[in-house]
Amino acid sequence: MKRKSLVLLLASAMAGIAHAHTASAEVPEGVWLVDGEAAVQIFACNSLLCGRIRWLQAPRDSQGQLKRDTRNPDPALRQRDLCGLTIVRYLRSTGPNHWEDGWLYNPASGKTYSIKMELTSSGALVARLYLGTSLVGESKTLTRVVQGTSEGWC
Repeated sequence: MKRKSLVLLLASAMAGIAHAHTASAEVPEGVWLVDGEAAVQIFACNSLLCGRIRWLQAPRDSQGQLKRDTRNPDPALRQRDLCGLTIVRYLRSTGPNHWEDGWLYNPASGKTYSIKMELTSSGALVARLYLGTSLVGESKTLTRVVQGTSEGWC
């Protein structure tokens, strides 16, 4: 009986340590502003992180139609609305406040980039976009915003 109690106590302690470790890492779910031109909602998808467009500074084209994915290299996908389009996929946690091995589709260029992200102590989300190695790429700092009902929200 003592051995069974010890095993249960040890299992409980390990579960508590695991819970404390995961609780210390903040998940950046929410809506984040990118360059003042778009807002992306970061959300959990199959234990990974993904992101979809939730706001565009200019959601309509010159004819007044909602913007579409016209620069997509796949002609079959060029009629998709940009609002609601998932553009970040498969970011996996690599430690507290760090995610890597994902990809970002940029509808402005039709290109797909590798992405890694870090949630900084100041509450900003820094995304590193790159092709090949992350040493050669571009960093974007995203700021958390509250989703609103003004023009441009999806």
